[in-house]
Amino acid sequence: MHVEVTFTPAEFGLLRQRDLSDSACVIFDVLRATSTIVTALARGADSILPVASIEAALKQREADRTILLAGERAGLRITGAISGGPDFDLGNSPREYTAQLVRGRRIVTTTTNGTRAFAACRGARQVLAASFLNLRRTAEHLLRAGCERVVLVCSGTGENVAFEDCLGAGALCHELVRLNARINLCDSAHFVADMLSANADDFEAAMEKSSNARRLLAIPELAEDVSFCMTENLYPIVVASNPDGWLYRAAINQ
Repeated sequence: MHVEVTFTPAEFGLLRQRDLSDSACVIFDVLRATSTIVTALARGADSILPVASIEAALKQREADRTILLAGERAGLRITGAISGGPDFDLGNSPREYTAQLVRGRRIVTTTTNGTRAFAACRGARQVLAASFLNLRRTAEHLLRAGCERVVLVCSGTGENVAFEDCLGAGALCHELVRLNARINLCDSAHFVADMLSANADDFEAAMEKSSNARRLLAIPELAEDVSFCMTENLYPIVVASNPDGWLYRAAINQ
Protein backbone atom coordinates (compact mmCIF):
# COMPACT_ATOMS: atom_id res chain seq x y z
CA MET A 1 0.00 0.00 0.00
CA HIS A 2 1.27 3.43 -1.03
CA VAL A 3 0.05 6.32 1.12
CA GLU A 4 0.14 9.97 0.05
CA VAL A 5 -1.39 13.20 1.35
CA THR A 6 -2.96 16.24 -0.30
CA PHE A 7 -3.02 19.42 1.75
CA THR A 8 -5.24 22.16 0.32
CA PRO A 9 -8.32 22.72 -1.87
CA ALA A 10 -5.94 23.77 -4.66
CA GLU A 11 -5.34 20.03 -5.13
CA PHE A 12 -9.02 19.11 -5.46
CA GLY A 13 -8.95 19.87 -9.18
CA LEU A 14 -5.94 17.61 -9.64
CA LEU A 15 -7.73 14.80 -7.82
CA ARG A 16 -10.66 15.09 -10.22
CA GLN A 17 -8.27 14.64 -13.15
CA ARG A 18 -6.58 11.53 -11.72
CA ASP A 19 -7.53 7.91 -12.24
CA LEU A 20 -8.51 6.99 -8.68
CA SER A 21 -10.10 3.66 -9.56
CA ASP A 22 -7.42 1.75 -7.61
CA SER A 23 -7.35 4.25 -4.73
CA ALA A 24 -9.08 4.85 -1.45
CA CYS A 25 -9.54 8.53 -0.66
CA VAL A 26 -9.81 9.34 3.03
CA ILE A 27 -11.25 12.79 3.75
CA PHE A 28 -10.18 14.75 6.82
CA ASP A 29 -12.01 17.86 7.93
CA VAL A 30 -11.24 17.54 11.62
CA LEU A 31 -12.74 20.92 12.60
CA ARG A 32 -15.40 19.93 11.93
CA ALA A 33 -17.22 18.32 8.99
CA THR A 34 -15.85 14.77 9.10
CA SER A 35 -15.88 14.73 12.92
CA THR A 36 -19.56 15.69 12.77
CA ILE A 37 -20.38 13.13 10.07
CA VAL A 38 -18.71 10.34 12.07
CA THR A 39 -20.53 11.41 15.23
CA ALA A 40 -23.93 11.56 13.53
CA LEU A 41 -23.59 8.08 12.06
CA ALA A 42 -22.22 6.68 15.31
CA ARG A 43 -25.31 8.05 17.07
CA GLY A 44 -27.69 6.37 14.69
CA ALA A 45 -28.22 8.60 11.66
CA ASP A 46 -29.21 6.54 8.63
CA SER A 47 -27.00 8.34 6.08
CA ILE A 48 -25.49 11.72 5.25
CA LEU A 49 -25.08 13.44 1.89
CA PRO A 50 -22.43 16.20 1.64
CA VAL A 51 -23.38 18.79 -0.99
CA ALA A 52 -21.48 21.80 -2.22
CA SER A 53 -24.12 24.49 -1.88
CA ILE A 54 -27.09 25.64 0.15
CA GLU A 55 -29.20 25.47 -3.02
CA ALA A 56 -28.32 21.80 -3.52
CA ALA A 57 -29.29 21.04 0.08
CA LEU A 58 -32.65 22.78 -0.34
CA LYS A 59 -33.37 20.76 -3.50
CA GLN A 60 -32.80 17.55 -1.54
CA ARG A 61 -35.29 18.74 1.09
CA GLU A 62 -37.84 19.57 -1.63
CA ALA A 63 -37.55 16.01 -2.91
CA ASP A 64 -37.82 14.46 0.56
CA ARG A 65 -39.41 16.48 3.36
CA THR A 66 -38.11 14.04 6.01
CA ILE A 67 -34.48 15.00 5.36
CA LEU A 68 -32.69 17.02 8.02
CA LEU A 69 -30.76 20.03 6.69
CA ALA A 70 -27.36 20.64 8.26
CA GLY A 71 -24.28 22.74 7.69
CA GLU A 72 -22.47 25.97 8.32
CA ARG A 73 -21.21 29.17 6.83
CA ALA A 74 -18.47 31.04 8.72
CA GLY A 75 -18.67 28.26 11.31
CA LEU A 76 -22.29 28.93 12.28
CA ARG A 77 -25.55 27.11 11.51
CA ILE A 78 -27.24 28.28 8.30
CA THR A 79 -30.26 30.46 9.03
CA GLY A 80 -33.12 31.48 6.78
CA ALA A 81 -31.45 34.85 6.26
CA ILE A 82 -28.56 33.00 4.60
CA SER A 83 -30.48 30.22 2.85
CA GLY A 84 -33.31 32.38 1.51
CA GLY A 85 -35.57 29.64 2.84
CA PRO A 86 -35.82 27.68 6.08
CA ASP A 87 -33.43 27.71 8.99
CA PHE A 88 -31.29 24.58 8.82
CA ASP A 89 -32.05 21.94 11.46
CA LEU A 90 -28.44 21.47 12.54
CA GLY A 91 -25.14 23.26 12.29
CA ASN A 92 -21.70 21.70 12.09
CA SER A 93 -21.00 21.02 15.76
CA PRO A 94 -20.76 17.29 16.46
CA ARG A 95 -22.18 17.89 19.93
CA GLU A 96 -25.50 18.95 18.38
CA TYR A 97 -26.02 15.54 16.78
CA THR A 98 -27.65 13.68 19.63
CA ALA A 99 -29.13 10.23 19.15
CA GLN A 100 -32.56 11.68 19.95
CA LEU A 101 -32.31 14.11 17.00
CA VAL A 102 -30.60 12.00 14.36
CA ARG A 103 -31.43 8.34 14.94
CA GLY A 104 -32.81 6.84 11.73
CA ARG A 105 -32.71 10.17 9.87
CA ARG A 106 -31.19 11.06 6.51
CA ILE A 107 -29.14 14.27 6.66
CA VAL A 108 -27.95 16.57 3.91
CA THR A 109 -25.03 18.79 4.90
CA THR A 110 -23.14 21.63 3.28
CA THR A 111 -19.96 23.06 4.77
CA THR A 112 -17.27 25.40 3.57
CA ASN A 113 -14.53 22.92 2.61
CA GLY A 114 -15.38 19.38 3.61
CA THR A 115 -18.14 18.88 1.07
CA ARG A 116 -15.84 20.12 -1.72
CA ALA A 117 -13.31 17.46 -0.74
CA PHE A 118 -15.88 14.67 -1.06
CA ALA A 119 -16.90 15.90 -4.51
CA ALA A 120 -13.26 15.86 -5.66
CA CYS A 121 -12.92 12.16 -4.82
CA ARG A 122 -16.04 10.78 -6.52
CA GLY A 123 -14.02 8.60 -8.91
CA ALA A 124 -12.16 6.71 -6.18
CA ARG A 125 -12.55 3.00 -5.50
CA GLN A 126 -13.54 3.95 -1.97
CA VAL A 127 -14.26 7.28 -0.30
CA LEU A 128 -14.07 7.35 3.50
CA ALA A 129 -14.74 10.04 6.10
CA ALA A 130 -12.12 10.06 8.83
CA SER A 131 -11.39 11.97 12.00
CA PHE A 132 -9.57 11.41 15.25
CA LEU A 133 -12.84 9.93 16.48
CA ASN A 134 -12.60 6.83 14.24
CA LEU A 135 -8.90 6.51 13.37
CA ARG A 136 -8.29 2.91 14.38
CA ARG A 137 -11.27 1.41 12.59
CA THR A 138 -10.48 3.42 9.47
CA ALA A 139 -6.89 2.11 9.44
CA GLU A 140 -8.04 -1.47 9.95
CA HIS A 141 -10.57 -1.13 7.13
CA LEU A 142 -7.98 0.24 4.70
CA LEU A 143 -5.67 -2.70 5.35
CA ARG A 144 -8.48 -5.25 4.90
CA ALA A 145 -9.70 -3.57 1.70
CA GLY A 146 -6.31 -4.04 0.04
CA CYS A 147 -6.27 -0.79 -1.94
CA GLU A 148 -2.97 -0.26 -3.77
CA ARG A 149 -3.04 3.48 -3.14
CA VAL A 150 -4.45 5.54 -0.31
CA VAL A 151 -4.84 9.30 -0.65
CA LEU A 152 -5.37 11.19 2.60
CA VAL A 153 -7.23 14.34 1.58
CA CYS A 154 -6.93 17.30 3.96
CA SER A 155 -9.87 19.64 3.39
CA GLY A 156 -8.04 22.77 4.51
CA THR A 157 -9.32 26.16 5.63
CA GLY A 158 -10.49 28.47 2.87
CA GLU A 159 -7.87 27.79 0.22
CA ASN A 160 -5.11 27.10 2.75
CA VAL A 161 -3.75 24.14 4.66
CA ALA A 162 -5.42 23.30 8.00
CA PHE A 163 -3.06 22.32 10.81
CA GLU A 164 -5.55 19.95 12.46
CA ASP A 165 -6.24 18.05 9.21
CA CYS A 166 -2.53 17.39 8.84
CA LEU A 167 -2.44 16.08 12.42
CA GLY A 168 -5.34 13.76 11.64
CA ALA A 169 -3.67 12.47 8.48
CA GLY A 170 -0.44 11.98 10.43
CA ALA A 171 -2.25 10.04 13.13
CA LEU A 172 -3.76 7.73 10.52
CA CYS A 173 -0.30 7.17 9.02
CA HIS A 174 1.00 6.19 12.45
CA GLU A 175 -1.89 3.77 12.93
CA LEU A 176 -1.36 2.16 9.51
CA VAL A 177 2.36 1.65 10.17
CA ARG A 178 1.62 0.28 13.64
CA LEU A 179 -0.68 -2.31 12.08
CA ASN A 180 1.59 -3.09 9.11
CA ALA A 181 5.23 -2.01 9.08
CA ARG A 182 5.45 -2.62 5.31
CA ILE A 183 3.20 0.35 4.51
CA ASN A 184 4.94 2.65 2.01
CA LEU A 185 4.63 6.27 3.12
CA CYS A 186 5.53 8.81 0.44
CA ASP A 187 7.19 12.12 1.36
CA SER A 188 3.91 13.91 2.07
CA ALA A 189 2.81 11.08 4.38
CA HIS A 190 6.15 11.13 6.22
CA PHE A 191 5.71 14.88 6.62
CA VAL A 192 2.35 14.60 8.40
CA ALA A 193 3.51 11.59 10.43
CA ASP A 194 6.48 13.61 11.71
CA MET A 195 4.15 16.55 12.39
CA LEU A 196 1.94 14.32 14.51
CA SER A 197 4.94 12.99 16.44
CA ALA A 198 6.08 16.53 17.21
CA ASN A 199 2.68 17.48 18.67
CA ALA A 200 1.24 14.26 20.08
CA ASP A 201 2.19 14.92 23.70
CA ASP A 202 -0.03 17.99 24.06
CA PHE A 203 -2.89 18.43 21.59
CA GLU A 204 -4.29 21.29 23.65
CA ALA A 205 -1.13 23.31 23.11
CA ALA A 206 -0.93 22.16 19.49
CA MET A 207 -4.36 23.62 18.80
CA GLU A 208 -2.96 27.09 19.45
CA LYS A 209 -1.25 26.67 16.07
CA SER A 210 -4.58 26.06 14.30
CA SER A 211 -6.49 29.08 13.01
CA ASN A 212 -9.67 26.98 12.91
CA ALA A 213 -9.25 25.99 16.54
CA ARG A 214 -8.56 29.55 17.65
CA ARG A 215 -11.68 30.75 15.83
CA LEU A 216 -13.87 28.10 17.47
CA LEU A 217 -12.35 28.64 20.91
CA ALA A 218 -13.33 32.31 20.65
CA ILE A 219 -17.02 31.37 20.23
CA PRO A 220 -18.28 30.24 23.66
CA GLU A 221 -20.97 27.89 22.36
CA LEU A 222 -18.50 26.15 20.00
CA ALA A 223 -15.31 26.12 22.09
CA GLU A 224 -15.85 22.59 23.41
CA ASP A 225 -15.94 21.27 19.83
CA VAL A 226 -12.14 21.51 19.65
CA SER A 227 -11.34 19.06 22.45
CA PHE A 228 -14.22 16.80 21.37
CA CYS A 229 -12.92 16.57 17.79
CA MET A 230 -9.40 15.74 18.99
CA THR A 231 -10.60 12.69 20.98
CA GLU A 232 -9.04 9.54 19.54
CA ASN A 233 -11.04 6.40 18.76
CA LEU A 234 -14.26 7.41 20.49
CA TYR A 235 -16.35 5.66 17.84
CA PRO A 236 -15.33 2.22 16.47
CA ILE A 237 -16.96 2.78 13.08
CA VAL A 238 -16.00 3.11 9.42
CA VAL A 239 -17.78 5.75 7.34
CA ALA A 240 -17.89 5.09 3.58
CA SER A 241 -19.58 6.63 0.57
CA ASN A 242 -21.83 4.82 -1.89
CA PRO A 243 -21.69 5.66 -5.64
CA ASP A 244 -24.39 8.33 -5.20
CA GLY A 245 -22.29 10.16 -2.62
CA TRP A 246 -24.32 9.23 0.47
CA LEU A 247 -22.18 8.35 3.49
CA TYR A 248 -23.07 5.31 5.58
CA ARG A 249 -21.79 3.46 8.59
CA ALA A 250 -19.98 0.61 6.82
CA ALA A 251 -20.15 -2.97 7.95
CA ILE A 252 -16.96 -4.08 9.69
CA ASN A 253 -15.62 -7.55 8.96
CA GLN A 254 -13.74 -8.75 12.00
